[in-house]
Amino acid sequence: MGRKGLDYEDLNENVKKVQYAVRGELYLRASELQKEGKRIIFTNVGNPHALGQKPLTFPRQVVALCQAPFLLDDPNVGLIFPADAIARAKHYLAMAPGGLGAYSDSRVSLELGRKLRSSSRGVMGIQDGASKGVMQMLNALSEMAGMGFWSLFHNIRFILLPFPSLEVRAMVIINPGNPTGQCLSEANLREILNFCYQENLVLLADEVYQQNVYQDERPFISARKTVDEIYKVASIALSPNVPGQIFMGLMMNPPKPGDISYLKFATESKSILDSLRRRAQIMTDGFNSCRNVVCNFTEGAMYSFPQIRLPQRAMDTARSAGKEPDVFYCLKLLEATGISTVPGSGFGQKEGVFHLRTTILPAEEDMPAIMSSFKKFNDSFMEQYQDYSKL
Repeated sequence: MGRKGLDYEDLNENVKKVQYAVRGELYLRASELQKEGKRIIFTNVGNPHALGQKPLTFPRQVVALCQAPFLLDDPNVGLIFPADAIARAKHYLAMAPGGLGAYSDSRVSLELGRKLRSSSRGVMGIQDGASKGVMQMLNALSEMAGMGFWSLFHNIRFILLPFPSLEVRAMVIINPGNPTGQCLSEANLREILNFCYQENLVLLADEVYQQNVYQDERPFISARKTVDEIYKVASIALSPNVPGQIFMGLMMNPPKPGDISYLKFATESKSILDSLRRRAQIMTDGFNSCRNVVCNFTEGAMYSFPQIRLPQRAMDTARSAGKEPDVFYCLKLLEATGISTVPGSGFGQKEGVFHLRTTILPAEEDMPAIMSSFKKFNDSFMEQYQDYSKL
């Protein structure tokens, strides 16, 4: 038999080794349980609409008209859509002659180019999400076949310790944070910027959660940096999806006071953020009421990252089963409650310290029952694996 064009043995070793905890073993088991009829609460990924969050009306109205421009020719369109949504849709369609089914410029499109150039010295790009942009930058910076990712170091200089034989090229930060849900202070950012300058590192800042801040003491502060030759890398790829570009344009230029849609847009936005703030508090209080669980308040983003202080017996049982202790705990939680989370080992954490990541996105009215279910499971787990020799 002739050699296959693509054989498993020919794959890059780093591709074979790669793991993505957010959709890894826990998620696959949760999907299996769901098929068996068990109710699963997917808190493993930041996917608010899947958990019932209603979308903002104005952006959907504009994109709906752009996706189906024949609606603009209907004499009754003004009875269904507000005048400012109609005007905005016509504006975007005039800038995209091929409609939403055509490619735009690979780097920028529509009115975004003008707005971005005004704040980035004419060098910018648009990507299908922050992750894709970060990966494109890392690929451009990396001269190696694979890349490493380390996170959750308390001392910033510990970051370089695992790389004695490698040249570290870049640092990625997420602010507000994922998975920790914390906001970086001005002092934190100054330390990071100074560190990157001293070590000659490119700083990649994922700031997608900048509107999701649930406390007033530590507001969002951007760490925006200038990008240079990477601009031409973006032009090689096809354009980011055009509806997404319109949504970004609407985020940069939302309805303003006096616009027909302003009051509804502002009310919907405030309602969502106020509810997330309450859910963050409910979840933090719920975790901190549990035995051997410690959790910082979720200051921003949409995640909670409690530390689980696992008994030695639980850790020994997990390792004898070939599992990381936090994976073992999260699997038990899933089986008992249907709550699907992500073990902290999927993000990198201090040796011997264990976390799980969950979103704060379940419906607010469901949150007390979810936290009660978690507490019941955790108390039972801790009792089962308690080290009685220490009592």
